[in-house]
Amino acid sequence: MHAMSDHSEALRRFERAFDEHYDAVFTYACRRSDRETAADVAAETFTVAWRRLDNVRAGEERPWLFSIAWRVLQQQRRARDREPPAEVHDRADDRAEAGDRVVERDDARRALAQLNERDRELLMLVAWEGLDLAEAAAALGFSRATTRVRLHRARRRLAQLMAPTGSPPGDAPGSVRFVQSGEQS
Repeated sequence: MHAMSDHSEALRRFERAFDEHYDAVFTYACRRSDRETAADVAAETFTVAWRRLDNVRAGEERPWLFSIAWRVLQQQRRARDREPPAEVHDRADDRAEAGDRVVERDDARRALAQLNERDRELLMLVAWEGLDLAEAAAALGFSRATTRVRLHRARRRLAQLMAPTGSPPGDAPGSVRFVQSGEQS
């Protein structure tokens, strides 16, 4: 009877995590891929979560799920990069459709593209996904202190990339600040 109780508790915990975080994981994946791929990423993320949910402490599911989704996206990118060029199709239209909340300014997108992948991901987790510093650190596998420093440097680098030549960072008209409201850095 104890095994049945453990299984029931695991199922309830998984269902709770799914109900609370599926939309956030799907949106996260949509901002980085097309909707079809995002659905696959979300499904794979929760498949992994079902198998490994006992490895994460209660209350820490959200950043853990984002870290799984990030790894699934990386695996899919590597697989796509191995595809012959004839089979790769342009996903720009799909990404534009999925990115309804993505910063629309071309200069911001270009500046983000110039950042290294980890810094870009950190900014996106904090600004777009609403993770706090501790959650972003957990999602990316960094310490909180390292994440704080990386976030500060990534913001500074982004501001430099977006500033018109000759103006100090942050003084550019239309500058975008990648900060979560109420965040303490």
